[in-house]
Amino acid sequence: MSDFITELKLFSNRFNDKLPALFEFVSGQEKRVAEAMFYSLANGGKRLRPFLVMKTAEIFGVDFEKSFITAAALECLHTYSLIHDDLPAMDNDDLRRGKPTCHKKFDEATAILAGDGLLTFAFDLISGEKNPLDDKIKCLLVQKLAKAAGAFGGMVAGQMLDLYMENCGSVDSPENVIRHIEEMKTGCLLKFACEAGAILGNADEEKYQALLLYSRKIGIAFQITDDILDVEGDEIQMGKTLGKDALQDKLTFVGLYGLDKAKQMAQQLIDEAKNVLAIFGDNAKVLCELADFIVSRKH
Repeated sequence: MSDFITELKLFSNRFNDKLPALFEFVSGQEKRVAEAMFYSLANGGKRLRPFLVMKTAEIFGVDFEKSFITAAALECLHTYSLIHDDLPAMDNDDLRRGKPTCHKKFDEATAILAGDGLLTFAFDLISGEKNPLDDKIKCLLVQKLAKAAGAFGGMVAGQMLDLYMENCGSVDSPENVIRHIEEMKTGCLLKFACEAGAILGNADEEKYQALLLYSRKIGIAFQITDDILDVEGDEIQMGKTLGKDALQDKLTFVGLYGLDKAKQMAQQLIDEAKNVLAIFGDNAKVLCELADFIVSRKH
């Protein structure tokens, strides 16, 4: 696992080093929104989603430079979701990645605009001239990312359902509800990461479907681990306020099943995810290690 963490850190450093070149800061007062966008985007993070894009594409021989823009676009979109998720009207958090959230560092209106800016910038990046892909692939990626992020079965729908469930009381089939929230809110972006790598690598249908199944299993495991860390994680390591799920009476795997069973469920999903990757042989070694990292991480 230490070798994987080293590889993830090296990737993160290389990825972060290339981000500033994507931004153009104007001289007028409107530059404040770009500064807020970059503050949140450059504010640390594990970079798991762009790492997943690149390592999935790498299975098919696609190098870092060819997949970087797509990976950066996904991270922009993910960061927009974090900015908005932290707002007072949503989760009302003061910390993100150990630093003041965007609305605390700047102000609430600027944070809303910064999130909007990163969302639109993601599609600008994928479709723009800096992306070294042919137009047909760009259009397909734009479509897939829009669907993953959107209100019709995507991340926005997952966020809406998550907020709604805070105040609705008891529900029938709570595990189905939690899984549905996760599939949209967390899982859709992880699915896009694997899907994008497969598209970049021109994967055949069998391998494409294997990567989609892998993404679903690690997505649920990721959410279960987040639920676990909200209960027993270290606030300094996590870089955000913990214990809010219980205070907000959120539906979680831990709340439904308890810590021990939640941990067993997460590990079983990771084992299943790695089995799915057998079709790739040794080429999927890093993806297997990433799956293990998801349940062993401390933040």
